Order: sequence, then structure tokens, then C-alpha cells
Amino acid sequence: MKNKFLTFIQNLQDTICKGLEEIDGVAKFRQDIWERPEGGGGRTRVIENGNVFEKGGVNISAVHGKLPDSMQKMFNVEEANFFACGLSLVIHPKSPMVPTVHANWRYFEMYNENAEIINSWFGGGQDLTPYYLFEEDAKHFHQTCKTACDKHNPDFYPKYKKQCDDYFWNAHRNEARGIGGLFFDYLKETNGTRMEDWYNFVTEVGNSFLQAYIPIVEKRKDLPYNGAQRKWQEIRRGRYVEFNLVHDKGTLFGLKTNGRIESILMSLPPHVQWIYDYHPKAGSEEEKLLEVLKNPRGWIY
Repeated sequence: MKNKFLTFIQNLQDTICKGLEEIDGVAKFRQDIWERPEGGGGRTRVIENGNVFEKGGVNISAVHGKLPDSMQKMFNVEEANFFACGLSLVIHPKSPMVPTVHANWRYFEMYNENAEIINSWFGGGQDLTPYYLFEEDAKHFHQTCKTACDKHNPDFYPKYKKQCDDYFWNAHRNEARGIGGLFFDYLKETNGTRMEDWYNFVTEVGNSFLQAYIPIVEKRKDLPYNGAQRKWQEIRRGRYVEFNLVHDKGTLFGLKTNGRIESILMSLPPHVQWIYDYHPKAGSEEEKLLEVLKNPRGWIY
């Protein structure tokens, strides 16, 4: 399974990078191949200063070795070895009219002293972080997520949509990071579900990503915007940074397992502002976004 999923994310990285380069029209992804001293490595691809995308990364990694002490406590296990692979992406557009997007699809195995698998699971999802709210974009993104889920189980979309709303919640701000999408973790073999079934589901979601995001970019990338709207984008990007550094499990896992710091922090935008006690004007488009972030909505029901 680990080899099968690694092949999938290698191919998906190529597909997503090609699609993003095509819509940007100018910028190309720069590639870094890196190795982790403890075992494994990855392929980082970063795009910067394009027509559409100010900064973004589409990274894959496959790492293995001894499970660090901090992770042993998290999983409540004694000494164990692990393998983890995944694709993680974050794209920050230049225009505040185009939303930031994040996605991740991953697979994890844990082994005993005899190198036998004692645990394995899939995780991942995709979510949207707009700076200005276009309801038709939110509906399109969520409908694409629902369509992918419904091919496997009609209960998946409402379940993983709620998990996304719960997970991408900046508790210290009492607001969502964005308008959600899907989030799932610890998808394991059970009596009714094989790992092959989970593989089919996770890859379905992964393959839906460009369909969920590119039409939104196409529709919004040429809209006019002013300096005040750009300032609002940079303030909201600050909340994105706060979530990633305070709450995000993937970031914390990378930092605790001696991950490659450049790849971990490529999710951070290049231009950000923190303005003391900032509040948008009452009745403004900016306030409209905040209302939705404080009270997550159902977009297609």
C-alpha cells in the first residue's frame, strides 16, 4: 500500500503543478530534492511571483525511521518505527479576490520490532480560505468535495465537512480559518472497510482538487482590487499563519520529527500584517466574511 500511494502522490504532484502553471501563465515551479538524515526524503516544488500566484508549494515526502519520543506519547506506544508519505500544498494568490487553498493527502504505517505493520491509516482533505466571499465559489468548492465523497458513501461529505469546520478553527480567535471543505484522519481498516477502500476514497478526493479550485481562480484572477483590499488580505493571512504555527498537526509533526524546515514553512505567505485590534467597517464586505468565519455555514444544503 505504501508504494502504491507514493506512486499516486508523485503523479498527482505532476498533474497539480502543471495545472497551476497553466493558469498562472508565467511562473514555473522550482524543484528541490531533499533527503532526511534519519531516513527518506522528498520533492519540494515552489512557485513564486507569478501573474496569479504570489507564492505556493506542492510538496511530497516519504520519511521513515524511529518514532520520536514525542510521537510515541501522542500515539501511546512504546518504541516503534514508522513510515509516512503524503502530498501537501498551499497556494497564496496575489489578488485578494482569489482564495488561498490548502490540501493534503497522506498515509502512515507503524511497525513493531519484527518490522510487522501494527497500525496504518490514511488522512487528508482540502479547504478554501477566501478574503472576499463569493457564495457561488464556496458552493462550487463544496459541491466538488461532495461529489467525490458521494461516489463512496453519502455520509462522508457531511461528516468530513463538519470535521473540517472543527479542525480549521482558530480557537484563540474564535473563528474559522476559512470556509472549510473536507478533513479526515485515522481512516483505518475496520470490519466493513478495507484499506483498499480508503485508498480509493482518498485518491478520489485528491483527483478532484484541480476541478474544485481552478474554475474559481479562472473566474476571479482578473477582477480589479485596490490597496485597502490588499491590506485586508494581508491581515487575514496573519490569521492563516497563526493557525499553522499554533494548531496545525502536520506542521507540528514535521517540526517534532526533524522535518525539512523549508518544506514545512513553505505554507506561510510572503506578505502579512498584524494590526492591533483591527475591525472592519460595519456592513462591509470584510465584515460579511468575518460573520461567516465565526458561524460556519452549510454551503450546499
